[in-house]
Amino acid sequence: MSWRTTLVLLAASAAVALSGCRGEPTPEAPVVPIRNMYTQPRYEVQARSDFFPDHRTMRPPVPDTVAQESDPSLPVVTGRTEDDSAWLLTVPQKVVQGFGGWKATLERGQDRFNIYCAPCHGNSGDGLGLVARRAAALGAGAILPPTFHQDRIRHMPDGQIFATITHGIRNMPAYGFNIPVHDRWAIVSYVRALQLSQASREATPVSPENKP
Repeated sequence: MSWRTTLVLLAASAAVALSGCRGEPTPEAPVVPIRNMYTQPRYEVQARSDFFPDHRTMRPPVPDTVAQESDPSLPVVTGRTEDDSAWLLTVPQKVVQGFGGWKATLERGQDRFNIYCAPCHGNSGDGLGLVARRAAALGAGAILPPTFHQDRIRHMPDGQIFATITHGIRNMPAYGFNIPVHDRWAIVSYVRALQLSQASREATPVSPENKP
């Protein structure tokens, strides 16, 4: 056998051996040249930190800074006028323009409302969502959410409703970290749409032709 033949056979054998190993699972740890880039130290959520003086791993925003994705407008972020003297009466036009108009704003508000608000407040805003009905069945009627169709909330400024969503109230948790700023305003616009639809139904006399 010539040396050329021997070389070809060895190459073929090596190719077969390597192809047979391709994709085979192994219990061995992977070969990582720079180990500290593969297993980096990290903290669990809400775990204690020995690095920061306050021992919190979940760091608050740096004072006087605004995240790139945040809105720099104080009225949009707070629901208050520029001089902080009163609540905004209506949803800021800047927010509506950002969604592309009122139709898109309401559609977004309906989508977010059904996710975050409807479980307690109900799809129509009557305060009879699944969670509320469950609480009533368990005898916890004192914590039921209010209906959006009462005069107190109907006459509440849009900025105050926005702030309530942001900071929470009584049994309602704060959604400032869960729902983006513009989405909170979209929810406010949808709450107003629900109130208008309910008011029109209440104003319509009940008759055999329009009976629900």
